[in-house]
Amino acid sequence: MSDTAARFAALARELLGVPLPVRIRAWDGSEAGPPLPGGSVLVVRHRRALRRLLWAPGELGLARAWVAGELDVEGDLYEVLGRLAGPLWERRPDRDERPGGALAGALAALRTARDPHARAAVRELLDLSGTWTPPPPPPEEVRRRSGPLHTRRRDRQAVSHHYDVGNDFYALVLGPSMVYSCAYWTPGGTLEDAQRDKLELVCRKLALAEGDRLLDVGCGWGSLALHAARHHGATVVGVTLSSEQAAHARKRVAEEGLADRVDIRVQDYRDVHDGPYDAISSVGMAEHVGDIRYRAYAGTLHALLRPGGRLLNHQIARRPDTPGQRYRLDPFIDAYVFPDGELAPLGRTTTALEEAGFEVRDVEALREHYALTLRRWVANLEERWDEAVRLTSPGRARVWRLYMAASALAFERNRIGVNQVLAVRTPDGGTSGLPLRTRAWTP
Repeated sequence: MSDTAARFAALARELLGVPLPVRIRAWDGSEAGPPLPGGSVLVVRHRRALRRLLWAPGELGLARAWVAGELDVEGDLYEVLGRLAGPLWERRPDRDERPGGALAGALAALRTARDPHARAAVRELLDLSGTWTPPPPPPEEVRRRSGPLHTRRRDRQAVSHHYDVGNDFYALVLGPSMVYSCAYWTPGGTLEDAQRDKLELVCRKLALAEGDRLLDVGCGWGSLALHAARHHGATVVGVTLSSEQAAHARKRVAEEGLADRVDIRVQDYRDVHDGPYDAISSVGMAEHVGDIRYRAYAGTLHALLRPGGRLLNHQIARRPDTPGQRYRLDPFIDAYVFPDGELAPLGRTTTALEEAGFEVRDVEALREHYALTLRRWVANLEERWDEAVRLTSPGRARVWRLYMAASALAFERNRIGVNQVLAVRTPDGGTSGLPLRTRAWTP
């Protein structure tokens, strides 16, 4: 019987420094590693996956193999990802902090090692991989980018890569609400219930009333704009850089007869000059802005609000850096999901808002809510997998399955969080306009 899987597991142990925590099945049918609940197994469908790891050690090589279909999971995806998270992604302070973590550092050492055992390991990898020729990246990988980060042109390209993959695909994943951000759950509720409650929560925090002007920055497919106009009588301007999102949102606005209340624009937030607004919502938008632009972003929103106006900023946050640690973009997410996207710790976000002139009045953490949302989206995708593949491509569907499942685990394990920050452009007189007990807005 072939020993390919056993050889692979032994090499993985040498590279990772710990035994491979999952059972694997190699392309020749051989298996090795500890059995998992329900018989879940990591499948190496092609030796090309090893070549990807040799040329792009760590997360990027693994991601390319996954997107190309050379790596797969049979059984419980969460079980396998959860076990792999420790040695591959959840880096400890004593781990190698170079891109790719422990795996990249180990491979770099093996490539240049003079020790006979290390050189033998390299030869073993080459033997298993079949050839030294580098495989081309899957077509779903973002094209090479150039120019400064977060210019208008580069931001437009990044947004197009993420959002312009077909409204029908997003409808399949997100469900009828077409809301692409964390829902607000109650026990036993459905995804649609939870998304409706999140939209209502945002509107209540903003205290929207009949005739109020709302600017929805990064309006997506128009769900919040429609809710604010329909249920609170607001007049809404929604801006997005995605032409596909805007087309879908405008169609919804017309079908609901709200064209006199909702204006959807393909426009950069930096080009909005028709303030003042009574309220501004920024839901899932700030992650695209970037650290170098965030202070200016906050200043732009502050200038667009009337005195006494409110900002609701709904934003994913990462954990603070440890001393001496440098933030790096996640290679998989940067290459396949959110090009140039950046996460900031909550404290840095609130500081930037305050520096721009806002008074931060409330912060609500919704970390567990996003984990529940992502698991529902993954279930939607898996239940209609064949249709999802037809609407996009096998690789694109695999990107979203991995991204959403891994993100659900990251929220559950407190590696990342999501927060709603309510801020006010408080007038010079100091009257914020908020009730003494702000939590009255909870649906």
